[in-house]
Amino acid sequence: MFSNYEYGNRGTSFEQSYRCYSAAFIDKPQIESGDKIIMPPSALHRLASLHMNYPMLFELRNDAADRVSHCGVLEFIAEEGMIYMPYWMMQNMLLQEGDIVRVKNAALPKGTYLKLQPHTQDFLDISNPKAMLETTLRNFTCLTIGDSFMVEYNNKKYYIDVIETKPANAITIVDTDCEVDLALPLDYMKSALKKAKEAQTDKEPKFKPFSGSGLRLDGKPLKYQPPSNGNSLSSAAPRSQRSSRQSQGKIVFGSDVYRETEIGKVSHSWQGKESNQRPPQPEESKFRAFMGKKHSLRG
Repeated sequence: MFSNYEYGNRGTSFEQSYRCYSAAFIDKPQIESGDKIIMPPSALHRLASLHMNYPMLFELRNDAADRVSHCGVLEFIAEEGMIYMPYWMMQNMLLQEGDIVRVKNAALPKGTYLKLQPHTQDFLDISNPKAMLETTLRNFTCLTIGDSFMVEYNNKKYYIDVIETKPANAITIVDTDCEVDLALPLDYMKSALKKAKEAQTDKEPKFKPFSGSGLRLDGKPLKYQPPSNGNSLSSAAPRSQRSSRQSQGKIVFGSDVYRETEIGKVSHSWQGKESNQRPPQPEESKFRAFMGKKHSLRG
């Protein structure tokens, strides 16, 4: 069935290549909630002769993608040359149905510290996520840094990354007192970085048209200062401001400029007529140059 089916070192270790398939090819859906695989009966005979310690732990290696993980074993009922794995484990190792994976027995230290990172923030909505993890991890035998496993709670699937383990990069969590720590979810970190970038962008100065100040060629300061909001062409500006701009020789857009100019002329002429009709007032004495009397030194 499998041409490369042969054992490795028959003395002290077990190492074998198999074709892997997911739980969909066998009536064992429970393997999806843990890290255990199903191996063929011939593997049990070989392992029994090695007098291995329990629980049996294995190293899984995908040489094509250079991926390594670790697992336990649930049963020895698979067809010869085949093993069945949880689908999430196949995804971690970039394996497709029927790909070749190498299985080797391993000895891992008992874990003392474990740091996990959920993918989504809704995992924190669970009433007691650490208690839920403690219950779920009872189905696991070992964990490796870089793995992403799946847990199911209330008919919802949550994916969690293993980002730190002590005292080694791969540990066993069977019959051990292991401290579990939770990092911030991945989507929370992404949203925080996005908000930080937006805040930094808002602080940068933005271009405002017509907001600069003018300069004269002779270097003298300007009598007229443009408004700070840069809206010098707004039709809603006060009339006094627009008339002053017109007297300064500025170009003013708008149909009411001519009307204001004409009204100003009419009012000026009307005021002139009124001033002519007022009664004359006595003029105050003013200084006039060279208007004094002359005197002679001779007397």
